[in-house]
Amino acid sequence: MLPLVLASSSPYRRELLTRLRLPFIWGAPAINEAPHPDEDASTLVRRLAEEKARALSPKHPQHLIIGSDQVAVLDGQIVGKPETYERARAQLLAASGNSVTFLTGLALLDSQSGHCQIDSIPFTVYFRQLSEAQITRYLQAEQPYDCAGSFKAEGLGVSLFRSTEGTDATSLIGLPLIRLVDMLLIAGIDIP
Repeated sequence: MLPLVLASSSPYRRELLTRLRLPFIWGAPAINEAPHPDEDASTLVRRLAEEKARALSPKHPQHLIIGSDQVAVLDGQIVGKPETYERARAQLLAASGNSVTFLTGLALLDSQSGHCQIDSIPFTVYFRQLSEAQITRYLQAEQPYDCAGSFKAEGLGVSLFRSTEGTDATSLIGLPLIRLVDMLLIAGIDIP
């Protein structure tokens, strides 16, 4: 079995990957995550997931490298990580009563052969009608400024949802484990 590498510095993705009970190491890929002109969300996340995996391949030439990237799409526009309270507040106000689709790009690179499996997994969140007071309380409680869409689904963020729709809830947190297991099986990795 080729050793696994997670091309991410995200603690959320690392926690998810531990669920598979496979040994892995991780590293932070240094790539430019800016979208290309006229690049749609699915193409963007697929490209970035692959670029993240390939960025670590020189240091890990005989590994399976997992790359992942996520964006939120609201009213046809890509919504990134808010970074600040003000932007998070604006994102949640815009999401209130609406749906937001999260697209998670996933790549599994065999750095030995150069073969890369790539996919984009959608997951939709339908938000409750949120008051400004609810948004303020939520942001003060969780401070989700490093999360696309301005919430943490693995935490209190679920209280903002009316419902969800998708095939893999872990994709909402940023690493679609169901699809990753499919890719690992194709690569010859047996999951316990």
